[in-house]
Amino acid sequence: MNEIYVPVLHFFENGNPFTGSFGPLRFFLKPDAETITAKIWHGVFCMEKSEIEQERQFPLTAEGREELIAWLEEVK
Repeated sequence: MNEIYVPVLHFFENGNPFTGSFGPLRFFLKPDAETITAKIWHGVFCMEKSEIEQERQFPLTAEGREELIAWLEEVK
């Protein structure tokens, strides 16, 4: 797999959080009513055992999801 997988918008609209990875990049995505909060770190450990390097919020929209994917591609 050569691209970062992020679930479809409907997944987040239903309030589901998502944890993913790509190589050493790890990320946690948590939606609320209007945004998706993304936290990233690098390494082999879970979020609770790691230092969060960056945190950003994106609109809970199709465009926001695309912005999120582009950002993850940039920081990987």
